[in-house]
Amino acid sequence: MSLFKRIFSKEKKETLDKGLEKSKTSFLNKLSKAVAGKSKVDDEVLDNLEEVLVSSDVGVETTLKIIDSIESRVAKDKYFGTDELNKILREEIAALLALTNVGNETDFDIPKDKKPYVIMVVGVNGVGKTTTIGKLAFQFKKQGLKVVLGAADTFRAAAIEQLQIWADRVDVPMVRQDMGSDPASVAFDTLQSAIRQDADVVIIDTAGRLHNKVNLMNELTKIKRVMQKVTPDKPDEVLLVLDGSTGQNAFEQAKQFTKATEVTALAITKLDGTAKGGVVIGISDQFQIPVKYIGVGEGIDDLQVFNKFEFVDSFFN
Repeated sequence: MSLFKRIFSKEKKETLDKGLEKSKTSFLNKLSKAVAGKSKVDDEVLDNLEEVLVSSDVGVETTLKIIDSIESRVAKDKYFGTDELNKILREEIAALLALTNVGNETDFDIPKDKKPYVIMVVGVNGVGKTTTIGKLAFQFKKQGLKVVLGAADTFRAAAIEQLQIWADRVDVPMVRQDMGSDPASVAFDTLQSAIRQDADVVIIDTAGRLHNKVNLMNELTKIKRVMQKVTPDKPDEVLLVLDGSTGQNAFEQAKQFTKATEVTALAITKLDGTAKGGVVIGISDQFQIPVKYIGVGEGIDDLQVFNKFEFVDSFFN
């Protein structure tokens, strides 16, 4: 790594590089065109760069922050060669991500003083929510932790069955009720069961509906309130899962869910199949919520703990 000390293992880094390949190639191709024939960063290059960032799904507001910061550096340095632009962009984006993301995480750790650590997972249907829960359960179990899943998305029979498939695959217990049951009741039973089993981690799936924000808000609030009857201050984490391949639509989903409930962490999936990896930068900056996990492949091991240094290095390398 040219800017940062190696943090990930070689194998993990190769998976990340491969997962971000489409985003990186698309971005660097656009960047090359933006500076073609130019030796100095001037207003035209900055205008082109703005277009590159916006078209790479970084988002308008975040793009303007980056451009303003680079403009300040250009004004200060007087002469700023285009050959330095890649390096400067890496630094600016890493600095931006640093405001929200701690940056040196590498493992699927949980606080030891919050047993059981309860994660409530939210997100619309189709973003990879169930898959993310299954892969998280696998990673936590690999750490030697006891995991219990709760199928509180009771509005779709498919959601319960999909989660059951993952629970069986990873070999962790799952609490479920019939389709149409009260989601809060499932969450209550899950937490009670986890306490009886002396579990370390509880992951609760919730319904992925956005068509009525008031109902969604009421439902998520009720799930939290009922869990707190078992153990105060639960859940410990509300994880919003977003599909990175949807670009700007992921921004809209983040906006809706952060209005409906307090989101404490993000998981951005399906980055391996898209050139829209810039969405990670924009969403993290705009919502000031840490990106905790990213999906960079279909394999059970291809959910990674987000590390800003490794991400920026893979994106620009």
